[in-house]
Amino acid sequence: MIALVGYYEPWWIQILKGIVIFAVALQLVPVVLMAERKIMGRMQGRYGPNRVGPYGALQPLADILKLLTKEQFRPTTSVGFLFALAPLISILTAVAAFAIIPFGDVQDIFGTPVGLYGIDVSIGPLYLFALGAIAFYGIMLGGWASGSKYSFLGAMRGAAQLISYEVSQGLALVGVIFTAGTLSLTGIVHAQEGMWFIVPQFVGFLIFLVASFAETNRAPFDLTEADAELVGGYNTEYGGGRFASYYFAEYLNVLVVSGIVTTVFLGGWLLPFGIHPPGWVDPFVVLFKMSLVTFLFIWVRATLPRLRYDQLMSFGWKVLLPLATLNALVTAILVVATH
Repeated sequence: MIALVGYYEPWWIQILKGIVIFAVALQLVPVVLMAERKIMGRMQGRYGPNRVGPYGALQPLADILKLLTKEQFRPTTSVGFLFALAPLISILTAVAAFAIIPFGDVQDIFGTPVGLYGIDVSIGPLYLFALGAIAFYGIMLGGWASGSKYSFLGAMRGAAQLISYEVSQGLALVGVIFTAGTLSLTGIVHAQEGMWFIVPQFVGFLIFLVASFAETNRAPFDLTEADAELVGGYNTEYGGGRFASYYFAEYLNVLVVSGIVTTVFLGGWLLPFGIHPPGWVDPFVVLFKMSLVTFLFIWVRATLPRLRYDQLMSFGWKVLLPLATLNALVTAILVVATH
């Protein structure tokens, strides 16, 4: 590991990192799909995929090929350009958010210093929430441009849900930022060398995790896709490759949240008990921690029933928001008192 401040990577390194980010994301999403179907199958006392490929390992590939080879269609009442643009916004913002997850520190690779992350912006959490605000338009435009009342209702639900829980999610990170004294995600990881922030910021960790379930439209907060009420929500009229784009973005967002939780609360690439492995081990440490958080997402989906919409909004505004505000206030007081 080498510590460099203000170093500049060659342009070809940045291009290679962009290619690697897309390649890693494209590989991880099918793995998560497969893991979710297998794990939920075991939890529910049934077999998961076990026909396509050895142990059903090629099932995600079969699903993707099935969607991509379907005929593209759209309702006659839809707005063509925006109907096609909406899933593209969702997938681009998900990949851009994935780019800021640090998988390791700056390493010397063939004599060239390379950061094991896409970009290390000095306003990491703000960058993340800015992309989340843009991703919101992917859902809104998808529901509105479909020309369907059910899709539009799903989009409006999604808008209210994302706005409600994004406030609590942001406030949960305020305590971490106060404690670390930096907005850089790599700086936050370095600040956890003595103790991971899940210990002093356990309340913030729980708030951020619960809010992330709502932000990624995962059970028990998957009200934007409540099939019993809204047919399929904002993506009802989508099929083929465009539906696959929404599907891909949803699972990539789960990985992004898992990566952010790993970075800000679980020490990123750091190991406990002062263990310092070689630099090439760092990405595997981060991936292992991310897999644990992703398993928690799957576990909750297989365990908890879907909330009513009034329960979802009440929980967000009356429980999570006051707790997140109190956590930020107490953290600020403690930081001032101890420095």
